[in-house]
Amino acid sequence: MRSLFLLLCAALLAGFTATAQSVTGLVKDAAGKPLAGVTVSLLREAAVVKLAVSNNNGTYAFAAIPEGTYRVQATYVGFAAGTSAPFTLGTAPVTVPDLALSPAKAADMAAVTVQSRKPIVEVRADKMVVNVEGTINATGNDALELLRKSPGVLVDKDENLSVSGKNGVQVYIDGRPTPLSGTDLAQYLKTLQSTQIEAIEIISNPGARYEAAGNAGIINIRLKKNKNFGANGSVTAGYNIGELAKYNAGASLNYRNKNVNLFGNYNYNNSRNASRMNIYRSIGDTLFDQQGRNRFDNISHGFKVGADLTLSKQHSIGLLLNGSLATPEMNMSSSTPIIYRPTGAVTRVLRAGSMSDMQRDNLNGNLNYAFTGKEGRSLTVNADYGYFKNNTDQRQPNTYFAADGSTKINTVEYRMVSPTRIDISSLKADWEQNFAKGKLGVGGLSKFIRTDNDFLRYNVNGNAETLDRDRSNRFRYDETIHAGYVNYNRALKGMMIQAGLRVEHTETGGRSNGEVLDGGSYKPTASGFDRSYTDFFPSAAITFNKNPMKVWNLTYSRRIDRPAYADLNPFEFKLDEYTFSKGNTELRPQYTNSFGLTHTYKYKLNATLNYSHVADIFTQLIDTADRSKSFITKKNLATQDIVSLNVSYPFMYKNFTSFVNMNTNYAMYKADFGPGRTVDLAAAAFTLFVQNSLKFGKDKTWTGELTGFYNAPTVHQGTFRAKAMGAVDLGVQKTLFAGQATVKASVSDIFQTLRFRGSNSFAGQESQFQARWESRQFKLNMTWRFGNKQVKAAKQRNTIAEEEAKRTQGGGGGIGIGQ
Repeated sequence: MRSLFLLLCAALLAGFTATAQSVTGLVKDAAGKPLAGVTVSLLREAAVVKLAVSNNNGTYAFAAIPEGTYRVQATYVGFAAGTSAPFTLGTAPVTVPDLALSPAKAADMAAVTVQSRKPIVEVRADKMVVNVEGTINATGNDALELLRKSPGVLVDKDENLSVSGKNGVQVYIDGRPTPLSGTDLAQYLKTLQSTQIEAIEIISNPGARYEAAGNAGIINIRLKKNKNFGANGSVTAGYNIGELAKYNAGASLNYRNKNVNLFGNYNYNNSRNASRMNIYRSIGDTLFDQQGRNRFDNISHGFKVGADLTLSKQHSIGLLLNGSLATPEMNMSSSTPIIYRPTGAVTRVLRAGSMSDMQRDNLNGNLNYAFTGKEGRSLTVNADYGYFKNNTDQRQPNTYFAADGSTKINTVEYRMVSPTRIDISSLKADWEQNFAKGKLGVGGLSKFIRTDNDFLRYNVNGNAETLDRDRSNRFRYDETIHAGYVNYNRALKGMMIQAGLRVEHTETGGRSNGEVLDGGSYKPTASGFDRSYTDFFPSAAITFNKNPMKVWNLTYSRRIDRPAYADLNPFEFKLDEYTFSKGNTELRPQYTNSFGLTHTYKYKLNATLNYSHVADIFTQLIDTADRSKSFITKKNLATQDIVSLNVSYPFMYKNFTSFVNMNTNYAMYKADFGPGRTVDLAAAAFTLFVQNSLKFGKDKTWTGELTGFYNAPTVHQGTFRAKAMGAVDLGVQKTLFAGQATVKASVSDIFQTLRFRGSNSFAGQESQFQARWESRQFKLNMTWRFGNKQVKAAKQRNTIAEEEAKRTQGGGGGIGIGQ
């Protein structure tokens, strides 16, 4: 099938020939002094083909531009816009005559309110950008809820992420990968509020410069950073109400001049959330009909402080510190009639509870250096340290009643204390320079990860607690990754090419320590594993851009997903009397080969066909033990094959903008774990996302938004069949006091259709799930801005993710709406 796919792609791309050249120029003021930081647009028939920013010498450049007639326009705050005369680009490079910008008249400046109107969604050659800042329906959400509503992203009942049917998603924050996964990742994302987030980037085809983890690509969450000159800031406050009330507030401050930028923000969130889950299980001759309620309360504090210092035209340094402190509390209660299947009679009723006090602290520090030289030479060095502290103190009473539900039989109660600490340190360097008529990039990374998981279980009898030494353990895990890469891109006749190779050497080691009863006394016991492996990860892209109105892009990449730390811990963790989870020391990394073909029509209509083959794909299995008990674990399926088609289109007419994204995929999962324990599933999936925005009112200070998404039935984790789900959100926004204040109001999930329903069948166990949460909420938010509002672009010292985006935009540019 893969060979057939490649032949099809080759046939579609055959026959493209063209010429492409560069456009360069200089921007200066009326006195002839070069202007840096000017936004320069390359225009063709009034459409923006590409954007650039002038450097410290006032020069700008556009590479790989097809033949045609163009104009160049330069805009800069405090100056009147300047536009060149039309020019024709043929087989030779073009140098545009110098653009001299004149200062804007004082009267004009007094009458103008500078507004930044970002597209709701931008579609680029390698990624999709969801601009959260400024949107109405993002108000009052946390990062996990924002991802649930993002195009092509699915969040299942266990809050695992998948993109276009693939579950190997690597989440980045400001261009740096997080070490968390599963429940830990979901809890961390809930501490990030929409008031902190500028944009969410869904990167489908990362290049060699990125770490190789993430078979579904990368989700990069960009936090806000003020880019205005002078001293300025904002304060914000919000209130949400569903079944329970929620509150949030925040403030940001910024000071920037020519050489120094100091910035910081703080966000407070106090949320109370209710949810329900019903699980119906059939194991052997026993049925379990569990009805559960969950109350999740969370108080979190998020912060970010930093400084950038320009040492000279070529050198700059920066320091960044960000993190979050959270103290969630979770209270769960459930009632489970236990039924003897042959007669249908209830034999017992289990009423269980779970009260958890948690601590979720995260602190990240970054020290960076950037050098920019002549002939395209640049060096960036990043030293990072990250600290995660996840502590849980859980009390779990289990009370059994007779079939009448009122006669108590007995009570069994446990207490589990599980502190976890994760330390990550890394050093990364990236070098770029002009080479062989193209751009050559090389770099390296060393990353050191240590995680320490302690699990103490106590048997509770009244006020007395006894350590259960048989079921307590400590798991330590170390991982070291050394990587190097080379990447090259160049404009040729009629095409852009990019090729890269990344090499990663990984060393891992895990140790599980506990005690076992032997001859009347406890003796220490230990188990563990050590692994060492080296992998090669090639990537390549070819962009055919003879006609910028019809651009083709062909991509290939190989990626890896390593097991989560907790999934490797072989110890058993009890969830209730009939359910436990345990890790799997034999869990291997999963590898993905991905091929993609994208067509961009008139800068707007994007269609991407992708095929991925995943070897040893992770899956979460609900297996059986002791006849009527079940346990949850992770295993490697043999393969996953998935074909997906994504189509997106932005539309704008006067004050109305709309974005439509459709994704459909077909996935096949296969595995054989022995008689009666096979997996052979195939499923088609379809998702639709639509976001509309309309400015109205006499002065156009009112904005309305209508957003909706629909996920058709599909398969999660290789074994869970999920039913359809979707939601519609409606919001309105009003700007006040010449743009200084903004008030937003919205209602999420108007029709209360957002819920999870699914089923699972494996190893003789049949399960059905239903989950519902406070999806319908009324949200009110207000923001007040103060200080200097002279807009000025920040110095171009970008994170890893932002730098990669610059290189990929050569293949067709960015496609946005509302620009």
